[in-house]
Amino acid sequence: MSFAKSTAVFGVLALLSKVQAHGHVTGVVAGGEWYSGYIPSFVYQSKPPVVAGWTTKGVVDNGFVSDYNSPDIICHKGATPGGSYIKVAAGSSIDLQWTAWPESHHGPVMDFLAACGDDCTTVDKTKLLFNKIDESGLIDGSNNPGLWASDDLIANNNTWSVTIPSSIAPGKYVLRHDTIALHSAFDVGGSQAYPQCFNLEITGSGSNTLPSGTKGTDLYNDEDPGIHINIYYPKLTSYTIPGPPLIDGTSSGPQPGPSSAASSSTTSAAAATSVAASSSTSTTSKSGWGVDITASVTAPGQVISTNVSPASSSSTSTTTTTTTTNAGRPSKPATSAPSEPSTSQAPPPGPKPESSAAPPPPPPPPANTVNPAEGNTGGNPGGNGGNGGWGNGGAPTSPVSFTSTVTGRIGRPTKFTCYIEE
Repeated sequence: MSFAKSTAVFGVLALLSKVQAHGHVTGVVAGGEWYSGYIPSFVYQSKPPVVAGWTTKGVVDNGFVSDYNSPDIICHKGATPGGSYIKVAAGSSIDLQWTAWPESHHGPVMDFLAACGDDCTTVDKTKLLFNKIDESGLIDGSNNPGLWASDDLIANNNTWSVTIPSSIAPGKYVLRHDTIALHSAFDVGGSQAYPQCFNLEITGSGSNTLPSGTKGTDLYNDEDPGIHINIYYPKLTSYTIPGPPLIDGTSSGPQPGPSSAASSSTTSAAAATSVAASSSTSTTSKSGWGVDITASVTAPGQVISTNVSPASSSSTSTTTTTTTTNAGRPSKPATSAPSEPSTSQAPPPGPKPESSAAPPPPPPPPANTVNPAEGNTGGNPGGNGGNGGWGNGGAPTSPVSFTSTVTGRIGRPTKFTCYIEE
């Protein structure tokens, strides 16, 4: 197995090993940029990063809230305002990326907006007036316990998309994102809420300033039909989503299909020898969980996908197309990748291929391109029996990072960038 492939498999296994009983939102993608949420491990850092996600120092265990009249139900246990903002245009969608969500925790997903005046970073959460802008509950009740919005979230690679209504006026708002697990809701107090809040700076030409709404402690009650419910028996034919109704200009229902991510491409031609048309630093495999996984070795701060193919049947040159998407190091602003450190080490590469005469090296690529085989001076990536990652006569070079793109059951791709400590 090549180094690139073994690294990809290891990264996916490490990712799956992090599945926990519950979860939290690690980040939000808005306008093509990634913004970090509040990560529970921040509590152990002397100088945690300033993020738009509200701080929840009391939730190091990914726990839940069951007291619907407590201030904790607003943005989670002991939540305090985030220190920055996510910039988003009214009428556009944002993606909230969860760590993981267990399939057993069926339930609805809802999103609310509350105006916070000139400064969300110091707002009193108990005075916020929330307006529901998105909701989804029971999708199909034909088989108990049914297909729920939470199942949609899982199928979207633990990602939830919500559209900011185009009618919202420019300004600063708090987004409240919530999912309620109903697997134990047959008892009063058995449901589990997982609210998460984020500061938004909304742009656009809307006029609705959300002057009214519902206080967070008044959104739900223990006896609400959508909170005290048995999802196992009898078979559900309908479901009442908790909370106030949607505001005008919004809609409810299952999640949308995949959206394209912005990226930049560069193409270069260089002299080469016997590089096969199928050789690439990007690998795609079918996992046992019904998803397609694509992984690419990357340079620091970049996500790279490369395809190499002959220019023509009568030519000795090849054409290399490299697609680069910004994905900065952790703790960088906006476009940085998730900052949770990984304690996993990449497995060592397989045995080095038998030495043979190395072909003449190609000339260096143009300055505006990225060499996917940087450091592979001994031969061609992927050559000599499929032992990719380094060539004949050269030592393997460990990648700084790699990215895995996972496409879930309903076709929505999600990228995960893993960093390897040297």
